[in-house]
Amino acid sequence: MTTNTLPRRRVGRTALEVTHIGLGTAFLLGLDVVREDAPAIATVHAALDQGINFIDTAALYSRGQAERVVGEALRGVPRDRFVIQTKAGRFPKPDGGSYHDYSREAILRSVENSMKLLGVDRLDSVLVHDADGDKFNRGQGASLEDTYFRDALDHAFPTLLELRSQGVIGAVGAGMNQWQMEWEFAKRVDVDCFLLAGRYTLLEQTSLDFLEYCRQRNIAIFLGGVFNSGILATGPREGASYNYAAAPAHVIEKARKIDAVCARYGVPLRVAALHFAMAHPAVVSVVLGAQKPEEVIANVAAAQQTPPAALWADLKREGLIAPEAPTPA
Repeated sequence: MTTNTLPRRRVGRTALEVTHIGLGTAFLLGLDVVREDAPAIATVHAALDQGINFIDTAALYSRGQAERVVGEALRGVPRDRFVIQTKAGRFPKPDGGSYHDYSREAILRSVENSMKLLGVDRLDSVLVHDADGDKFNRGQGASLEDTYFRDALDHAFPTLLELRSQGVIGAVGAGMNQWQMEWEFAKRVDVDCFLLAGRYTLLEQTSLDFLEYCRQRNIAIFLGGVFNSGILATGPREGASYNYAAAPAHVIEKARKIDAVCARYGVPLRVAALHFAMAHPAVVSVVLGAQKPEEVIANVAAAQQTPPAALWADLKREGLIAPEAPTPA
C-alpha cells in the first residue's frame, strides 16, 4: 500500500513520468559480496510502498544479479506502478571485475537479457553505461578517442535508438561519473536523458553549464551520488568516503563548513545535500541507493522536509556553493 504521494516529473520529451527520488540498485545486494535476496526484495517493495516509482539498475550491478532480484521484487506488481531504467555496455566478469562491449550484438543481447530478468516486455529507459572508461575517470589526460566514445557513438546509440523507434525502449541516454562526455553525446545523439553521478552535489557544481545545456534542450537529468559516496550522508568525520575513496583534507574541511551552516538551521547535512540536488530545473529525479527498507523510508522522509531559504543564502554568502546554482524555493 502506497503511503506517500511523491512529486513526479516528465522525462524530457517522452511520456515517462518519474518520482523526484528514485531507488538506486548499484549496491542493493552488497558491494563486494553478493548478499541473499530477501533484504533486497524487501527494499524494492519498501520503495514502491513509499510511493517511489523509479528504479535504476544495470546489467553490471551486484555482479550481474541486481536485475534478477529487481525482477523478482516486481513480479505481480502492475506495470504502471513502476518506471524501470537499466544500462548496457559494461558487464560483470565472473571474477568480480567488468568489461566493456558497445557493439550492436552486445547491446541487443543485453537488452533482451534485461527484459527477461526484469520480467518486462519493454524497458522504460536504457543508458549506455560508463563509455568513458578508466583512463578518463582517473584524469590521465585521455582524449575521447582513447575511451569507448567512438564505439558508443557508432554502435551502441544507433542500436538503442532503433529499439526506441520500435517501442522496445522508452528513453535513451548515457550514465557515467562525469559530465564532459555526456555533453559530447548530447551534441551528437538524439538522447532523452542522462544519469550523472557525483558531479552535481553540495560539494561540487562543476557541471552547471552542462545542466543548463540539457535544461534548454529538454534532456532529463537523473542525479546519482549526491552524497559523494558517503561524506554528505555520514558527515565530515575522519575516514569519511568521497568518490569511493577516503576524503582528502580539503574536502573534509569544506564539508565541515557546509555542515556548520546547516547546523545553524537544524538541518542535517544529508537533508541539505538531497534538497540542493533536487532543486536544479534540469533534474527530474535523484537516484538514492539503499540496501534495506529503513534506508528507503529515511530517504523519503528527508525528501519531504523543507530546509529554510536562509540556509541557501548563507551557503552562497560564505562561498560554499556556486552563486549561480539553483536552490530550493
